[in-house]
Amino acid sequence: MNEEKSKAQGAVQTTGHAWDGDLQEFNNPLPNWWLWAFYASVLFALIYWILYPAWPVAGTFTKGVLNSITFVDSDGNEKTTHWNTRSLLLKDLQEGSEAVRSQEYLDRITAASYAEILADADMMAFARSMANGIFGDNCAPCHGAGGAGVIGLFPALGDDDWLWGGTVEEIEATISNGHYGFMPGFKEALTEQQLDDVADYVLSLSGLETDADAMARGREIFQTSVGGCYYCHTAAGTGLKSQGAANLTDQIWTIADVTGAGSMRDKQAAVKRVIANGVERNMPRWSGRLTPTQIKLLTVYVHELGGGQ
Repeated sequence: MNEEKSKAQGAVQTTGHAWDGDLQEFNNPLPNWWLWAFYASVLFALIYWILYPAWPVAGTFTKGVLNSITFVDSDGNEKTTHWNTRSLLLKDLQEGSEAVRSQEYLDRITAASYAEILADADMMAFARSMANGIFGDNCAPCHGAGGAGVIGLFPALGDDDWLWGGTVEEIEATISNGHYGFMPGFKEALTEQQLDDVADYVLSLSGLETDADAMARGREIFQTSVGGCYYCHTAAGTGLKSQGAANLTDQIWTIADVTGAGSMRDKQAAVKRVIANGVERNMPRWSGRLTPTQIKLLTVYVHELGGGQ
């Protein structure tokens, strides 16, 4: 009678099991929505296993019915492979709506002159965005993020002081062909006193106050065949871009860390080390590694980093 009353009132049924007199096991069925969701997930898994690569088998795996995808690889070659998310991404990067739009801009960049690119806000925005990635992958390891450079090793690209010229044509030539920069060391040709004197004269060229007598002796070495420094740096010390010789009058130091030196003695020592040991730097050529359009984008990007000439 109690059981019938309980059913009539919609009470939860038990399995009939009881422990310790009052501990019972309820018989709660799973909700229908949960059961249908479970059945649907099982069905989805079965269909997925049939359509796509899924199960490992020995040294390979099941390829699925949808087992091929065609895309263009990084070398521009059409390639067909089994379906996988990497290939799908590469295909999307080549054929997706954003990829198509990017290619349209790349075609515009390729066909445009530097003057047209620099005057077009849309092309410049695209060039900055695209070249930023190219620069980060290929140039930043040496020149640093944003072209900050490393004193003594790699010149900064953001100071508008160009060793090999700062026009877009000159920058393109530098990126395409690379450059070998060389300055001989003078530790065997000059005495310690002469090295000190030339260092004082070089510092004076950038407006720093040095010992007048030492500066005069250094000038004599710099401006004559004793040192022959003027051959590359010119008599005025402004440098020759055809040689990649630095301008010594602009207070921008790419090799000797004069700015970071505390005392005048430290500044002199920094310049003296460069004069004594010389400089040898080699920037590789990127023609053949990068496409002409990529070099064009980098040229515009680097040109803008330095403010442009």
